Amino acid sequence: MGGVQRALVSVSQKDGIVAFAQGLHALGVEILSTGGTAQLLQASGVPVIAVSEYTGFPEILDGRVKTLHPRIHGGILARRDDPTHQATLATHGIGPIDIVAVNLYPFAETMARADASREDVLESIDIGGPTLVRAAAKNFAAVTVVVDPTDYPSVLEEIRASGQVSAETRGRLAQKAFAHTAQYDALIAAYLSQQHPPWSLHSSRGDEAFPETLTLTFTKVQELRYGENPHQPGAFYRDVLAHGLSLAELQQLHGRALSYTNLLDLSAAVGLVLEFPASAACVIVKHTNPCGVGLGTTLVEAFERARACDPLSAYGGIISVNGPLDGAVVQAMKGLLVEAIIAPGFTEEALAQLHRRENLRLLALPRLGALIPQPYEVRSVWGGLLVQARDAQSWDPAHLRSVSKRPPDAAEWQALEFAWRVCKHVKSNAIVLAHAGQTVGVGAGQMSRVDSVKLAASKAVLPTPGTALASDAFFPFRDGVDEAAKAGVTAIVHPGGSIRDGEVVQAADEYGMAMVLTGSRHFKH
Repeated sequence: MGGVQRALVSVSQKDGIVAFAQGLHALGVEILSTGGTAQLLQASGVPVIAVSEYTGFPEILDGRVKTLHPRIHGGILARRDDPTHQATLATHGIGPIDIVAVNLYPFAETMARADASREDVLESIDIGGPTLVRAAAKNFAAVTVVVDPTDYPSVLEEIRASGQVSAETRGRLAQKAFAHTAQYDALIAAYLSQQHPPWSLHSSRGDEAFPETLTLTFTKVQELRYGENPHQPGAFYRDVLAHGLSLAELQQLHGRALSYTNLLDLSAAVGLVLEFPASAACVIVKHTNPCGVGLGTTLVEAFERARACDPLSAYGGIISVNGPLDGAVVQAMKGLLVEAIIAPGFTEEALAQLHRRENLRLLALPRLGALIPQPYEVRSVWGGLLVQARDAQSWDPAHLRSVSKRPPDAAEWQALEFAWRVCKHVKSNAIVLAHAGQTVGVGAGQMSRVDSVKLAASKAVLPTPGTALASDAFFPFRDGVDEAAKAGVTAIVHPGGSIRDGEVVQAADEYGMAMVLTGSRHFKH
């Protein structure tokens, strides 16, 4: 392959483009350009040949057609090792184009603008840019395609060193280019699919809610220390189509780098703390399960209630709060080892105290509580993905049925609602014992529901008599109610729906318990 003779430079994101073009010019490379890029380069003293001058054909249709011309694409796509291709270029007076530096119209930015009309968004769909990028990437055996400004310096360095760009670099940049256009097309497809990402969840019917072909696009946020275990590499990617709350917005203020399991726990903690927007709330999570949840008039009160549920499990946990964390909360945490704290923000006093804990991760999520989470969830299985609507149901008084002889009193209703909201975020089979605003015992992930009841009661440090119990699914037998009675539970909420519901209600009545059915379950696998 010969040296670099000619480059086509036409970018929407102009960071670094002047320095790149100046470097190419200094190396004797002829530069073709269009529109605003050409004007910027000319104003910066870089000689540029306008594409319309080079092709002999003017830009038309308000700039929609500029580079879609055989003299451009012939110069990009011609194989350098094919004599027929080279003869065709010579016959038509087409010179080879060795570098294509192009990035695309800001479709995502336009789509995200609150004031953008549908016409604005559609007009921001780039046509010529993706065509140039794909053509150059296809012919990466001879052509260097650059879509990311961070690659400009290394490309220039290679040309300075050897007169050309290495085959290895051209291949890497081609892969990057196709990923760039694939992501761009996915964003457009998502917008055109009823203008929200990337499927409609308005219908309960799967054939209407989910598309036949699902296109997702993610960008890497960071490499992680490792995956679930040190021998497993890991990375965190942001869903480009996400418009709701995203952990990609985390601002790490202190501490060691995040791990895979840290992010899983942080996600679980955030999801649960969002259940309680009306109160100061604190959630302590261990292995994605809450080991303590507390509400209060202050974050200090909420934290103390959360820790009191299971102080042993709280050691080494993840803490999430829904308000700015201040020095008083830090003092309340004294003596407790914590892996990470996530909050909307931290006061200067809190930061000064917490910075003494060298390894503690401090994470600010300013929009915590301000937005509704994404309406869908995606999980991997062997050879595929599972997609579902996020479990957005919670406490709905319109669907509650008091089925016991004794209805809940006012305090029990409050405790039942709190327990039910927490239970939704506990791995199945899930049982939560609680008073209003405080968990007392959590039984998570057991293979039988009665074992979850036993576990919740056995782990309780606080007194269990007078607590309310929430179960994420129905009781298949009365034995779960019998165990709850031993713990002194006075009220139970569960979905109902078992063929033995009558026996379960009868057991509640025998113990004088109040029992409420929700009609909806909250399995969390």
